[in-house]
Amino acid sequence: MSALAKTLRWPRKRDDAQRLALWTSTEIAAATGGTAYGEFQVSGVEMDSRDVVAGDLFVALKGEAMDGHRFVDTAFANGAAAALVDRPVDFPHVLVEDTTEALHALARAARERATARVVGVTGSVGKTGVKEAIFTALERSSRGAAHRSVRSYNNHVGVPLSLSRMPAKSRFGVFEMGMNHAGEIAGLTAHVRPHVAVVTTIAPAHIENLGSEEAIADAKAEIFAGLQKGGTAVIPADSPHFERLRDAAKAQGAKVVAFGRGAHADMRLLDAIPRVEGGALVTAAMGDLRLCYTVAEPGEHWIDNSLCVMAAVHAAGGDLGAAGLALAEMGGLKGRGARLRAKVPGGHALVIDESYNANPASMRATLAQLGQTPATRRVAVLGSMKELGDFADRFHAQLAAPVADAGVDYAVLVGPEMLALAREMGKLPRDTLGNRFSYAHCENAGEAIAALQEFGLAGGDVVLVKGSNSVGLSRVVDHFAAREG
Repeated sequence: MSALAKTLRWPRKRDDAQRLALWTSTEIAAATGGTAYGEFQVSGVEMDSRDVVAGDLFVALKGEAMDGHRFVDTAFANGAAAALVDRPVDFPHVLVEDTTEALHALARAARERATARVVGVTGSVGKTGVKEAIFTALERSSRGAAHRSVRSYNNHVGVPLSLSRMPAKSRFGVFEMGMNHAGEIAGLTAHVRPHVAVVTTIAPAHIENLGSEEAIADAKAEIFAGLQKGGTAVIPADSPHFERLRDAAKAQGAKVVAFGRGAHADMRLLDAIPRVEGGALVTAAMGDLRLCYTVAEPGEHWIDNSLCVMAAVHAAGGDLGAAGLALAEMGGLKGRGARLRAKVPGGHALVIDESYNANPASMRATLAQLGQTPATRRVAVLGSMKELGDFADRFHAQLAAPVADAGVDYAVLVGPEMLALAREMGKLPRDTLGNRFSYAHCENAGEAIAALQEFGLAGGDVVLVKGSNSVGLSRVVDHFAAREG
């Protein structure tokens, strides 16, 4: 039989006859309770007119300071096929009373029609990277039939937007859920309704609003309330809040799978051998199953993340071999571990871009990673950690020891909260040559760039750039990216 004949005889699936369009005008109107003006199909959903591409449905959201209806013309100029609006426009559209409520309704309709296995991911640290790794593994094993929330679309707008984009033919969906206050994840998980709910770790992020790590654990545990019957909770075995998370999951009738290094972990680390080029060769056990795979991302935290990924993929019914390949090939995300080589006098400097987010746990983990990275000199550009409230001075000051342990030769501390760390730096003991620790305190990213220029980077240096997104340290990374080569 010829190759063509074999292809024509390929077994057909029930969903093969489904159209390629994401939504039709009739479906959007039915889901939102709106009225369609014009007959159309859309291939995507977008809320930012600048990001609209050909075939998108533009959702004109209204906020306190911005009204998306002002940008309808721009959206159609960029190729929008239709708009979701609360007033008539001179383009194909669905007219609704409230566009935000309509987006939520469209998300519910997307979840209702889905036959996909759905994974929800939350946690204080690492949730975006873990979400990307789980997605990459499930995309491989489903031959491209996996969907995920892009970027960090993890809030009350990003989650429904991501759900509304999920094709009906998806076999897997992976959604990130974040929060600043108690009760927020409860609303998100009610939308997502995951079959697998993942908590990466618990750390004092957003402690300003929640008051304690216990309260943070409880807020993250809200994800279990949305679990489908017979669902699985994947939780960190080595967390001091393990029992709290386990009990919350069991209260929802979930099967609990713990990942980590402790003897009670279900997905348990047996061994991790560092690789010369970074990352590690990991051996893990899950019952009688033995796994050996490579983790490309450097740092001890990524060894733990990999166990989480493996547990989640297994619980979702994905292929563990595909998960191993995904972990072996993953590179860092922009703002979350991406690495670039910048031209400097004498060669190149390696720049580690962690500019998108920071909290005490992720700062410590990333500084430890910096300390393990071969370098002529190590430079740390550290921005303020936000949303720590009354705990801010203490948590910033406590970074002095991790900075010293990482062998940092020069630290650039950016933002008012970093004054607490600067004071601790001045107390550090002199080195063996009697030199004081070298650091500078800056108000903003522009001053940080100037401080680095004055310091004088050279070939072989490694520069870590990490801080909360609002500090704007991505500008420092962009400065180096312009010299990448």
